[in-house]
Amino acid sequence: MNDDFVSVIIPAAGRGTRMGKSINKQYISLDKKAILTHTIIAFDKCPYIDEILIVVADNEEKLFKDKVLKEYKIKKPYKLVVGGSTRQESVYNAVKKVDERCTIISVHDGARPLISNKEIINTVLGAKKFGGCVLGVPVKETVKKADNEGFVSATVERSTLYNIRTPQVFKADILKEAYKNAEEKGIIGTDDSYLVEENNVKVKIIKGSYNNIKITTPEDLIYAQEILSSRN
Repeated sequence: MNDDFVSVIIPAAGRGTRMGKSINKQYISLDKKAILTHTIIAFDKCPYIDEILIVVADNEEKLFKDKVLKEYKIKKPYKLVVGGSTRQESVYNAVKKVDERCTIISVHDGARPLISNKEIINTVLGAKKFGGCVLGVPVKETVKKADNEGFVSATVERSTLYNIRTPQVFKADILKEAYKNAEEKGIIGTDDSYLVEENNVKVKIIKGSYNNIKITTPEDLIYAQEILSSRN
């Protein structure tokens, strides 16, 4: 078992306009439960997780309680955190509210409900060993670089390329310092790892599953249902 205190932050305040729905995509039903409910269950059942922080939009706390908490009773200690205007701001709001005992922080997208227990544990152990790690999968397809006019300028060697996913997990002091540095210097990152990298900390890539998709479009929802059906 893990002797660290691990807090997981689950950002779930995004709108997800590409789903074409009137509600936040995290609350869309997948296999009779909200997408977000599946995500929370994965971390709630993992013995390496000690605390769950769910980041919700400032007008969706009641929706979360009415939807998710009626579908599943969270067993671990948890907190609801109101998100900001960006994902980065939302996660930072939660980083500031982790338990004072927290030594490792895991950040995982609320719209990635297919995360496995093995992946959660491997990233926690990766952060413990390396200080910081991200889950990723090797790029399968040929990657080409385009010039300003849209013509191929180079074919990129893909053997060292990864599509990065979540969880992204770091020792708590490393992630806190990275967010503080980003705030002071006005650094905007596409993910948490970028902020850590900008603070001169090396981040390890942990290989994960291609099934750990982020549900962004209606097609993703169909694929996710197929994966869940095969598991069942």
